Amino acid sequence: MASITTIRNAVILHDFSKRLLRFSLLLWIGLGTASAGCTKNEVAAPVEAAKAETHLVSATLIGEYSPATLAGRVSGLPMAAQLVRYPVRAYKLTYTTLNTDGRKITASGALLLPVTTQSLPLLSYQHGTIQPADEPRAPSYYTTGGEVWSAVSVLASTGYVVSAPDYIGYGASKDHPHPYEHAPSLASASLDMLRAAREFCEKEKVTLNQKNFLLGYSEGGFATMALHKLIEEKHAAEFTVTASAPGAGAYHKTAFARYILDSDQSLDFLTSYVWVLDTYNRVYAINRPLPFYFNQPYANQLQANPLAAVSRQPKELFTAGFRQGVLNGTDQAMLAAFRDNDIHDWQPKAPLALFHGTADDYVPYFNSENAYRAMRARGATQVELHPIQGGNHFTSITNYTLQSLLFISQY
Repeated sequence: MASITTIRNAVILHDFSKRLLRFSLLLWIGLGTASAGCTKNEVAAPVEAAKAETHLVSATLIGEYSPATLAGRVSGLPMAAQLVRYPVRAYKLTYTTLNTDGRKITASGALLLPVTTQSLPLLSYQHGTIQPADEPRAPSYYTTGGEVWSAVSVLASTGYVVSAPDYIGYGASKDHPHPYEHAPSLASASLDMLRAAREFCEKEKVTLNQKNFLLGYSEGGFATMALHKLIEEKHAAEFTVTASAPGAGAYHKTAFARYILDSDQSLDFLTSYVWVLDTYNRVYAINRPLPFYFNQPYANQLQANPLAAVSRQPKELFTAGFRQGVLNGTDQAMLAAFRDNDIHDWQPKAPLALFHGTADDYVPYFNSENAYRAMRARGATQVELHPIQGGNHFTSITNYTLQSLLFISQY
């Protein structure tokens, strides 16, 4: 017969699971509108130099929101009020970071601060893809169309200080192109936002409990993995990752590129991959003209509009010369860029859970599977792979949300 303590713990766990399930539905609302993200990286030297340069520039209070107000943002779901605990103050932070050319710029992000005297963990939340036309969805705008306004604010109200970087190219740095899927700058901008968040908490006498969690899906998953890697390999004396849970990121760029360029299938995400190529072509100073990569009429269309609709057939969109150069290993410049953004093969020390839909046709499942196998082969003992059976890039979001929160809640 179960003891009273066992029964009580089971009831608590059951109630907590129900609350997380409802929360996952809320976060699905916030994330479901985000586009999928692939990823690309940049030259490591300028990014590493940012570590001593970054500091908080300004903090602007956007507003303070009561539990009732936060619950009202998700009023379409029953019992949403049970998810909130503390009022939340939302701030726009600006801070210094380095752009992909190594120059110091001012970037921004949102800080969500639970109103309590309790010691709190710090959670870095990396958002998914934001198209340039949707730039006001970046976290620091704190608008109804952004990911942090509803569900992530509810997450903060449960007792996390949430640091949500805009990334370069949005908010205070919107005059610079966003380095889409570029691992070094996504990681450094996110780390510098964490530094600014911690500085702000020190100034405002907010007590942090030294636990640091990382979450993000799609481009946010890629950014989360890149941030975890950067912290543990270069900044372990400054931050300790408690646990991270990236979802559906394109961690193995080289394999992803070969998959795309060798595909005979119709692929719905090629517009995003065009954006990645444009980023790498610029950031790594390859600087080839568009007709090198794209057949006509797509090269001219993309010249006029970098996000123009293109063919869904890779062999129709990409030139034979470019495709073969990658597939046969002779395009050394672009292959080096892909390798610089391969963040699947390293040895994390903190617990890390990879979540990915097995039927994801935007960012294929093999990205997470390859990462899991490579990390385990290096001796990482706290890496887990969580397949979301039958889920595609968008239908997996709800499961990702629930499972990732259950995962980090252990710590």
